[in-house]
Amino acid sequence: MAEVAGKNKKRRPMALGDRLFDYANYTFLTLLMVVTLYPFLNTLAVSLNDANDSIKGGIYVWPREWTLDNYKYVLAEATIFHATMISVLRTVIGTVATVFCSAMVAYTISRQEFVLRKFVTVAFILTMYINGGLIPNFLLIRDLGLIDSFWVYIWPGLIGVFNLIIIRSFIEGLPESILESARIDGAGEYRNFFHIVLPLCTPVLATVALFTGVYQWNQWFDVFLYNSSNIDLSTLQYELQKILQNSNASMSAKSAGDAFASAGSQDANAVTPFSIRATMTIAASLPIIMVYPFLQKYFVKGMTVGGVKG
Repeated sequence: MAEVAGKNKKRRPMALGDRLFDYANYTFLTLLMVVTLYPFLNTLAVSLNDANDSIKGGIYVWPREWTLDNYKYVLAEATIFHATMISVLRTVIGTVATVFCSAMVAYTISRQEFVLRKFVTVAFILTMYINGGLIPNFLLIRDLGLIDSFWVYIWPGLIGVFNLIIIRSFIEGLPESILESARIDGAGEYRNFFHIVLPLCTPVLATVALFTGVYQWNQWFDVFLYNSSNIDLSTLQYELQKILQNSNASMSAKSAGDAFASAGSQDANAVTPFSIRATMTIAASLPIIMVYPFLQKYFVKGMTVGGVKG
């Protein structure tokens, strides 16, 4: 019996079709990984390569002439660290406020007993297709007294309709019996929302937080529109844009022949718009890349379950 049991424990050889499928699957996933990682690795290599040498091309995933001059040039700006702090503040405050307010509104319009739920939902959805335009928005922000104010980064985008629909769909997928049991025990709507709905909505809230955080971190156009005259409220993205514009202006002052001639010189401190753009991309995307692994396990679940109902 022991011999028979030992034979049964032996792994049966895979069929030829199964092995071919595994090989093809591994090959496809490997190629997909290379295609996905190559743009980032190439940008990182350019940012760490000598700017004049990068003009020659031929940089792939490994720098040809290592240097940190591109990062030194960007970090040498006096306002860059203060702007980074403002970007962090607007990202954290904006994300927390948007997720919380969107969750409250989503819970309200998900309740069957709310008689205006369809009207309010349609009113929100219409804002995704109809926009007042740049000038009316600017006049509204001015009349609200948000020009040269930190809160102009927070209040206008406090409720995101796309995020609202995702959270509402997730809440509608929760078992209604849980909330009914809580009501029988005497729980009100606030208790249901804070003690039952919010904990159960962790996956979708993490997904919305990722969307909102990336949006807040990457924004620079609202700084240009409303706070460009106030250097204390400038963000990292806006300062990086100004550095790139200054680099483009300096480069355009030279002729093409001078640019290629300088490529062969020994000026190690020279930077180009190409190298600055790569450095900006790495500097701006690094915080999001560091945060994403902690939210990844919630991201797929939140998008899948939140999209079950429309």
